[in-house]
Amino acid sequence: MKAILENYRQAPRKVRLISSLISGKKVFEARIILTHLIKRGALPLKKLLDSAVQNAKFNNKISDVHNLIVKATTNKGKVLKRMMPRAMGRGFPIHKHNSHVVITLKEK
Repeated sequence: MKAILENYRQAPRKVRLISSLISGKKVFEARIILTHLIKRGALPLKKLLDSAVQNAKFNNKISDVHNLIVKATTNKGKVLKRMMPRAMGRGFPIHKHNSHVVITLKEK
């Protein structure tokens, strides 16, 4: 019972703050946390959590989703390397980070 979000265009360091906040919580608690959290990554993780719950209902035939515990992990994805023009013809590197988020649901 899991859902995967790959190549999410936000740094994994920022997304890990959110995923560590909901890890170990029950599904309804994690949903409330993500609803009221003021972070950019909260909405995509909430959608991912809803997707994992639906996967649990339909693929694994679990009727009571209130007993499910959330385990969220965030890994580093590809880094897009860009250049910013600077003075005297130089270029300054810019790294655009991506994240891979996996939400796994386990029964208590």
